[in-house]
Amino acid sequence: MTALVDGTKAPRKGEELDVAALERYLAETLPAEVAAPLVVEQFPSGHSNLTYLIRAGKPSGGDVELVLRRPPFGNVVKTAHDMGREHNILSALSKVWDKAPRPLVHCEDESVLGAPFYVMERRRGIILRRKMPAGLTMSEAEIAKLGESFVDTLVELHDLDYQAIGLGDLGKPVGYVERQVTGWAKRYEVAKTDEIPEVERAVAWLLANLPASPAPTLIHNDFKYDNLILDPSEPTRITTVLDWEMSTVGDPLMDLGTALAWWVESKDPAPLQEFAFGPTNLPGSQTRLQIAEAYAKRRPGVSLEHIRFYYAFSLFKNAVVAQQIYARYKKGLTQDSRFAMMIFGVRLLSEAAVRAIETGEL
Repeated sequence: MTALVDGTKAPRKGEELDVAALERYLAETLPAEVAAPLVVEQFPSGHSNLTYLIRAGKPSGGDVELVLRRPPFGNVVKTAHDMGREHNILSALSKVWDKAPRPLVHCEDESVLGAPFYVMERRRGIILRRKMPAGLTMSEAEIAKLGESFVDTLVELHDLDYQAIGLGDLGKPVGYVERQVTGWAKRYEVAKTDEIPEVERAVAWLLANLPASPAPTLIHNDFKYDNLILDPSEPTRITTVLDWEMSTVGDPLMDLGTALAWWVESKDPAPLQEFAFGPTNLPGSQTRLQIAEAYAKRRPGVSLEHIRFYYAFSLFKNAVVAQQIYARYKKGLTQDSRFAMMIFGVRLLSEAAVRAIETGEL
């Protein structure tokens, strides 16, 4: 199963790191963990914070692999890429939840790599992208079991006592949903490049239909298959949750809504199939409604009365993220050719949000 483990490539043009500067920094901060020289490669599939694999020797002998996270080059939304915050979340969470990777060091000194960054342990395993990795086959029953593990992992996260693990000051749950709607609407206006009326329609409805929130929990805010690592020997078992940059304390149904917004079904329109971040549209996969119902069953007292709101909001939020990425590309702040198509994603996702609002269907 080694060939199925998520791979790396040489850093993309314009996203290379100063390896010599990184070697000096790690020699000072992690002398017992890392010995030069370093080999730095990039995990190529992310769309937000950049993720690199560091291969090095250990001073005591043997080899070590670490992961470095830093904001995108050309980033102008500083609060969306807070490395210290992400590092602090993992520092607390990894002590009590084995699905959170352990961070090792956080660097605020931008003179080292041009931006803040942090380094954490590497977790090896399978990460599912839009298509199943070559060589991995799963039966319908296994796909269904993976969907169950997906729900179970989200419930595990929401059942953690965020106060007890030291994350009580992470967010402001009172008024969280309203701030999310207004905040993402403002982010859209800042990054706007094209006239897309469905975005404005979605925002107007969301502001007029704010639900009362259940008890707050720690939430991930980008819970989908390509942020999960699977056990190579048992691919239906989730071992790790990645990408905590948007995590906070807030309404857990916002987390569920995000998961549903990325959960593309086989019956969805063909253009939306391109936005499947995992095998959610393969035979055996649960529907969005089944995912929502399974979650509610595992968390008694949680109502799905307003699930349409959470689903529509998350589609809208994803549209804004796509717009921010496209705006960076259009301004020439990134050379990643994948981002040229993001404007079509903005249209598709905002249209899907309006469709959910008007039909009430997941």
